[in-house]
Amino acid sequence: MAGYIADRVKAIDASGIRKVFALAAKMKDPVNFSIGQPDFDVPEKIKDAAIEAIRKGQNRYSQTPGIDELKACIVETTKSELGWSETVPLVTSGVSGALQLLFMATINPGDEVIMADPYFVMYKQLVKMLDGKCVFVDTYPDFKFTAEKIEKAITSKTKLILLNSPANPTGVVYTEDEVKAIAKVAKKHDVLVMSDEIYDKFSYDAVPASIAKYYDKTVLLKGFSKSYAMTGWRLGYVAVKPVLDELIEQMAKLQQYTFVCAPTPFQFAAVEAMDFDISHYVGQYKIKRDMIYNGLKDKFEVVKPGGAFYIFVKAPGGDATAFVKKAIENNVLIIPGSVFSEKDTHFRISYATTNEKIKKGIEILNSIA
Repeated sequence: MAGYIADRVKAIDASGIRKVFALAAKMKDPVNFSIGQPDFDVPEKIKDAAIEAIRKGQNRYSQTPGIDELKACIVETTKSELGWSETVPLVTSGVSGALQLLFMATINPGDEVIMADPYFVMYKQLVKMLDGKCVFVDTYPDFKFTAEKIEKAITSKTKLILLNSPANPTGVVYTEDEVKAIAKVAKKHDVLVMSDEIYDKFSYDAVPASIAKYYDKTVLLKGFSKSYAMTGWRLGYVAVKPVLDELIEQMAKLQQYTFVCAPTPFQFAAVEAMDFDISHYVGQYKIKRDMIYNGLKDKFEVVKPGGAFYIFVKAPGGDATAFVKKAIENNVLIIPGSVFSEKDTHFRISYATTNEKIKKGIEILNSIA
């Protein structure tokens, strides 16, 4: 049977996160720090909007770029938050779908894609699938993806620079000065920048700065899965300035032959979501962030995350896989750093769970450190 499988599939690895997620289903009441999805449910008002859309018959294909109502909201958001006078939007099947479309539309075999190490798992695998080359910029120990480091990695084959702030798996949030410096480097070398801002609402100490405000050739990716707990609804969007409108046209063309369109009733719900205040949830997650950081910092080497709902912790002895195995034996599910990195020195905790589970997990991890 192996002869029927395409080489591109053999080049990528099964998700280490999903393996642990599957393991969790077999364990009895584990402390599950593995999966990155909110522990609250979709707010009722947004559920009602989805149900209303379904009952009104909004269950057919939408236009490939998305419904007009949602696109208008995206345009208004980029105008108010980024100062854009014009915006070209594309509604996608999650930010994951947006990533696939963007990479398919831009990466040729041999093209180089610069990303921070640690990185979101999908970046590496999608680039490999398209025969591109990942150029990893080592950001240990503080996880800072600086303009200096990025410029050293740029070559004549560089096609994309990938930014992710707030970041998965580290929780790092870029400052305004940091993104301005990166924008300056990108402009100097005329390189396309992707800014993955799926966790933009989960920022605890300051409003996260977006490079999209300072660099015209930025492809902005945002979504609804994390902020509104819609992980199963598969809804995100891409926004660019008119200078990149051809790129959106090509991505929309690819969407026609892959995802077709984002789920129609959930697009109507997203219109409601874009005007929904989640500051209450963010406040609760700041408490969780403080709990996990303060609970681990005396026993582990940790960098305090500024956003998202992850913390990337150095494993005792520097062997993350060995420590993860030990943690699982003690009923705590964490993800080894090798899933997100070319190194295996750290492990990721998702603290998107109850405060009680966080307290229990801290006790167990400290006891086995």
